[in-house]
Amino acid sequence: MESPSKEVSLETLLEGYQQADAQATTELIRRLSPDLLRFFLAQETSTTEAEDLLQNTWLRIHKARHTYRTGAPVLPWVFAIAKHVRVDGYRKRRRIQQYEIATESLPEGPPPQESPRAETLTFESLIANLPPSQREVLTMLKVNGLSLDEIARATCSSVGAVKQKASRAYAKLRTLLSGSEPWGTTRKEATGAR
Repeated sequence: MESPSKEVSLETLLEGYQQADAQATTELIRRLSPDLLRFFLAQETSTTEAEDLLQNTWLRIHKARHTYRTGAPVLPWVFAIAKHVRVDGYRKRRRIQQYEIATESLPEGPPPQESPRAETLTFESLIANLPPSQREVLTMLKVNGLSLDEIARATCSSVGAVKQKASRAYAKLRTLLSGSEPWGTTRKEATGAR
């Protein structure tokens, strides 16, 4: 591995990881884990669930490390694995929720929530009103800094589909921020459609 003064590329680190270089493995995990955790947190997941998904992602990366092609971009490969982990986690939660039995009475109603327009507006609160596919694209694009081509590879879709999801997400955010559509509603609710 190169000297610490010059930052080593993710591709070089992953190749070192494939060759059981402990230093490369540690550095790869240190550099990618924060982005992966933000990816999971942006999908309406609790911190505990996001950390579990992160751990499962690293287990899958470890099992699939031999499939990485030398010289290929690392981020699309890693985020494709993370996306599959997230989908599997969602399916598992759905199966569990389907068979759970309520043992306590339901509360009277939800506690009052502050308006998302408060000064504490965050990226997560902004994208919470978007469909999951649009949240995923915006997170990869704006938080993780992936290119459209890298996102297309990570999500197994075309660049055009990624552009369309991003465009629709931006339009929805503009509508929400302009105040012409209430927070927490879907397009059907806002237009009165059934």
